[in-house]
Amino acid sequence: MGIQDQLPLSSIIKRSYENINIHNIFIFNRSGVCFYGKNFTDYFKVEKNLVSPFITALMSFSKEMIGKKFKTLEMGDVKFVIFEKGSLNYNILCDTIENENFLEELISKINKRLSTYIVKKKINIDEQIVFDSKLNEVIEEIIDDAFSNEFNLKTEKHIIEYMKKISRFDEIDGTILLTDRGKVIYSSYNKLDLKNFLKEVEFRVKIHNNSILKLFYTLKDKRFIFSEYVQSKYFIILVFDSHVKFGMAEHYLSRIVNSVKKILLN
Repeated sequence: MGIQDQLPLSSIIKRSYENINIHNIFIFNRSGVCFYGKNFTDYFKVEKNLVSPFITALMSFSKEMIGKKFKTLEMGDVKFVIFEKGSLNYNILCDTIENENFLEELISKINKRLSTYIVKKKINIDEQIVFDSKLNEVIEEIIDDAFSNEFNLKTEKHIIEYMKKISRFDEIDGTILLTDRGKVIYSSYNKLDLKNFLKEVEFRVKIHNNSILKLFYTLKDKRFIFSEYVQSKYFIILVFDSHVKFGMAEHYLSRIVNSVKKILLN
């Protein structure tokens, strides 16, 4: 059974956040006063004025109990990830598979621009009521700009459609597409299986270090993976059952990598 090189691509889509693993972002001060909240998906309707005091209280409690504030709180398939940036706290609700190094870089970009605006406008961010007539609009623009630079949705939509098609082949047990910084773009596995898989291989796959261009690794259950970087932008992982010959696995990886390269050129 072969892989088709030419696959129909979906039409260009408008910007949306339905395919990302980040559901909500909240920005609050050290007292727990939340002055901005944004929903990226419809999976969770979270009240910002309830979340920020809860997270602030947990941070204070963990500081008193163990001497340091917690950064991540997992709850089933999702997690809260908190970033302290001076007088600002950023709280992200996302899937547990989301890469925290990627989130750190994203928040750092947002915080740099937001902090500049706060200083320029002399906004007292520690007040119980943070008021500025344009603050919400400015934050919205900053976040949208940051996400627009990080999520190339048009290209990734095409690649995802292609990955869905190759996932149907019997020889391939699973497919995973990550960015060069470890963000999961697509996986044929459900969230629980993907989470377990990433925990097993993350110490081998150094996503932030492009010195690993290709990777072969045998899993505990005798399945094995072949994977490769594509133009230093994406990392493709293919998982095979133990009965598949290595030559066939390498053939699949080579054909898929070349097809993704063609998509990136369009």
